[in-house]
Amino acid sequence: MKACLLRSPAPIETNPLEYSEVAAPEPRDDQVRVRVRACGVCRTDLHVIEGELAARKSPIIPGHQVVGVIDKLGKRAARFSAGVRVGIPWLHRTCRACEFCRSGRENLCDDPVFTGWTVDGGFAEYALAPEAFVYPIPDGFADEQAAPLLCAGIIGFRALRLAELQAGHRLGFYGFGAAAHVAIQVARHWGVEVYACTRDERHQRLARELGAVWAGGAQEAPPARLDAAVIFAPAGELVPPALQALSKGGRLVLGGIHMSDIPALQYRWLYQERVIRSVANNTRQDGTDFLRVAAEIPIHTEVQLFELRDANRALNQLKNDAVRGAAVLAP
Repeated sequence: MKACLLRSPAPIETNPLEYSEVAAPEPRDDQVRVRVRACGVCRTDLHVIEGELAARKSPIIPGHQVVGVIDKLGKRAARFSAGVRVGIPWLHRTCRACEFCRSGRENLCDDPVFTGWTVDGGFAEYALAPEAFVYPIPDGFADEQAAPLLCAGIIGFRALRLAELQAGHRLGFYGFGAAAHVAIQVARHWGVEVYACTRDERHQRLARELGAVWAGGAQEAPPARLDAAVIFAPAGELVPPALQALSKGGRLVLGGIHMSDIPALQYRWLYQERVIRSVANNTRQDGTDFLRVAAEIPIHTEVQLFELRDANRALNQLKNDAVRGAAVLAP
């Protein structure tokens, strides 16, 4: 099969992904093999490729927003049949035995496995996954439209949950890429006002098109105090202005797996019970609940398609904020 291999981390400007021929994987007993139809390109892939997330497997096939059709089953796989369309997400497998897994917090598992980081992912023609950790894809979404839902969508949804939103609340987004352009549709569905703080004017326009009541620069103060904010950009310098924009008791949620260092904070920005919390991965229940809500709305994902062989180009554009919505690879 064709796949994009990363042999060692390097700046994406050096085009480190090798478009190569590799052996198609064979499913183990509890796995399914998926013929990939689309795979979203995520900023986490960029963190893996550039080494901001330490290498766990080498070489590695990145990609963790995989949509495709099951073409082969492991000996004990019985949840799905061949021909069913499914999605493979970031959370590839958990131990199911640690205190976090036993208490319904599998996103904090002590021994997790991640698609496209610790095991091969979806920048390929075929990918494997445990049948218990894949999602059936709702019928209303085309393959390329569904792909960004599997990380950008699910993680954004968990961030909204941690923000403890209610109808009428004011919510700020810092950074307006793939995750934010999905999360705003959920927030608007819940009756929440959204304010977008992002450096790119194209992203500001997209935010307004999707229902933001205001869009301005990343460091710019929104015109109203916020009940909650989510930082999607991997930029620690956004934490102080986001905190300063919060009302009393406001919640600041950090939505990424990697972030640059956060500058020193003044206590007065945290005082009056303001809270900072991070999002760590997701549970399978988050994914199930989000895909149900996504189909109800229904969510529309803005996508830019690239051929699999052009993965380096897609990631370069992502790094330079040149993608409107989400980039998606199509083998």
